[in-house]
Amino acid sequence: MLTPPMPRSDGRSADQLREIRFLPDIAPHATASMLVCFGNTQVICAATIQEEVPRWMKMQGVKGGWLTAEYSMLPYSTLDRKDRDSTRGKLDGRSIEIQRLIGRSLRAVVDLEKLGSRTLWIDCDVLQADGGTRTAAITGACAAVAVAINRLMEKGKITRQPLKKKVAAVSVGVVGGESLLDLCYEEDVKADVDSNIVMTEDGEFVEIQGSGEEATFTRAQLDDMMALGQKGIMELCAMQQAVIDAAMSPAGGEQIVKLADFFNKR
Repeated sequence: MLTPPMPRSDGRSADQLREIRFLPDIAPHATASMLVCFGNTQVICAATIQEEVPRWMKMQGVKGGWLTAEYSMLPYSTLDRKDRDSTRGKLDGRSIEIQRLIGRSLRAVVDLEKLGSRTLWIDCDVLQADGGTRTAAITGACAAVAVAINRLMEKGKITRQPLKKKVAAVSVGVVGGESLLDLCYEEDVKADVDSNIVMTEDGEFVEIQGSGEEATFTRAQLDDMMALGQKGIMELCAMQQAVIDAAMSPAGGEQIVKLADFFNKR
């Protein structure tokens, strides 16, 4: 007789995302911005256009534009106060790793030559951390980038769409022998295997991060995690399009797009 799977702390099934919410234009001075929530994890993702390129591009005669990202966790985003990077005098290794991941993920789907001679800055600031901050940041950043680019096109500053496809990210893991989608912090700290998947809306991988936490995992478990990740990312990409459409509508930032509401309307 098979043992039934252990219930998750928030009552979700193994293949179910947390409650996902997007709020466009949370930071009005950015070209575009999104507050993205994966359950209790909350991240502000802002895309800002700077009408110049980095010096190294000018020196090397590189055509087109550039896209770069910065990531930080605000002091009150965790249970114990986290010192600001400015207080420590340097970025910690984790923040450097994550902002590089965000930049790589978005550069994989943005045609920098079509962007023109400008820099697209992505700033991701974690308001509250409950697992999956990097995956929430990538997912929210892509939506913000899409809106920022659409606004440039509306103003006639660019004439060809630089965003080739949407990209999103989600965590997967093995907890108590069961493969789970979109781990919250409580699950993440107990995980035998912890992975993050970055994938495009047409199912192509951008990056896979995964490791056993003092444990090993089988090919079957890896396949289960990849299937869960792809399912979650397809749902996230559909939601991204809904919030991009909402942000470009006359109501704009007045619309909060929720996962449950979105799928109930389909």
